[in-house]
Amino acid sequence: MNSPITSSMSSLLFLFLFSFSLASSASAHTHENFLQCLSHYPNTTSNISQLIYTQANSSYASVLNFSIRNGRFSSPTTPKPLVIITPLQLSHIQAAINCSRKHGMQVRIRSGGHDYEGRSYVSQVPFVVIDLINLRSITVDVDERTAWIESGATIGELYYRIAEKSRTLGFPAGVCPTVGIGGHFSGGGYGTMLRKYGLAADNVIDAHIVDVNGRFLDRQSMGEDLFWAIRGGGGASFGVVLAWKVKLVPVPSTVTVFSVNRTLEQNVTQLVHRWQYVADKVDEDLFLRILLQSLNASGEGKRTIQATFDTLFLGGVDRLIPLMEKSFPELGLTKEDCIEMSWIESTLYFNRFSSGESLDVLLDRTPGFIPFKGKSDYVKEPIPEEGLEGLWEKLHEETAGRAQLLFIPYGGKMAEISESEIPFPHRAGNIYKIHHVVVWEEEGDEAAQRHISWIRKLYAYMTPYVSKNPRAAYMNYRDLDIGTNRNGVTSYTESNIWGIKYFKNNFNRLVHVKTMVDPTNFFRHEQSIPPLSARV
Repeated sequence: MNSPITSSMSSLLFLFLFSFSLASSASAHTHENFLQCLSHYPNTTSNISQLIYTQANSSYASVLNFSIRNGRFSSPTTPKPLVIITPLQLSHIQAAINCSRKHGMQVRIRSGGHDYEGRSYVSQVPFVVIDLINLRSITVDVDERTAWIESGATIGELYYRIAEKSRTLGFPAGVCPTVGIGGHFSGGGYGTMLRKYGLAADNVIDAHIVDVNGRFLDRQSMGEDLFWAIRGGGGASFGVVLAWKVKLVPVPSTVTVFSVNRTLEQNVTQLVHRWQYVADKVDEDLFLRILLQSLNASGEGKRTIQATFDTLFLGGVDRLIPLMEKSFPELGLTKEDCIEMSWIESTLYFNRFSSGESLDVLLDRTPGFIPFKGKSDYVKEPIPEEGLEGLWEKLHEETAGRAQLLFIPYGGKMAEISESEIPFPHRAGNIYKIHHVVVWEEEGDEAAQRHISWIRKLYAYMTPYVSKNPRAAYMNYRDLDIGTNRNGVTSYTESNIWGIKYFKNNFNRLVHVKTMVDPTNFFRHEQSIPPLSARV
């Protein structure tokens, strides 16, 4: 005979299974209605059904996995989209948005798949991915010094197309060639020319977007508020940005690069400490970053810290050497350390491609992926030597794995642009940005959690040495640890916690723009901008 407790549990189990069955049935019904809506959507000049991939499609897995860059989100347990749409034209995106709204499907928008937390292709609720991989055309106008770039193009493809037309024009975007333009530009986007020309988003002069109502808008028709918001405030909160018009920047026919390694045995602590007083104050043509990592110092297993001083100088070696001798003689740079090349060749150099490699590697969208976790910080006062020595100890820990820190110098143009010019606010007052990242090769959740726990402890250690009130963060190094919208509901109160870290005082203006253009909060994810209606 069943006890009252057992009977109660059985009843609860029955109700749960019944409710789950109803929910699954409703989800399947919604899913089918959504697909029917897409297939019958008017004004599509090509067959959209050939661009739709469901989980029953034999090509589904390859399409999904092609643009996954973080191995943390490629496991069998990672939530997968019900549908992937790879539009070829405007009407396909309009169909995806309108049918999603009509049938209650949440959308995620993917360009390159580099989102650090996988938010462009992962969700905890049933969802659809609009994958912009087929929208990747680039038109370069040398006479105007402009380019139109579709959001599905990559940074590498942009650099390649510029170089096809001119060796004395460039663009101040990122280092990694497989990063998608859509996410990169809409989050800010920095690279080796940020001290000379600012961010990628600082150099955007027009854009095309499809809003929540399916309307196609350019800068004039979207208005300056929305145009302001998508240049650094995250385009996926406001619509689907199709393309960007940018102003290209002049680069000299000859630039100079070097990568100089120094270890603990070569006074690396003192060099890194001194670098903090120099990096943001040197000539704006000089970008001098540091890559820090722990390495084996000998065959006996002893560890050391290596700092790689990576540099792009927009000029020849004969001008660079006197600048370095004046500003940073402690590094001991020699002419033999330096290599002169074209700017486009420097984009290969910073990706560690071998000398003489064909520019065609910039078009490769299919490098391998590896699990990683990243974080970011901004430094306003030099870290003392004892602080650096404590950092070295953290990097030596076994759970650090293949951890690296990048110190990215500010100053120059970055200090001249107002914090409110675009949503990206991290300007004057910052000496440098830190990119913390840990990668690992082991499979499984246990390994992932071990390394993620380590980087969280590293982040906690850095608290006294980095920006405060707020502790600032870079949106393109998305970090869900700093706060999320709970259960898929975008709350203003909860969003404000992470929002001020990414956007500082610009967060409230972003909220007002969101309220104007997407008041029902259709475009949402774990760190999307909330409308004022979500002020709870």
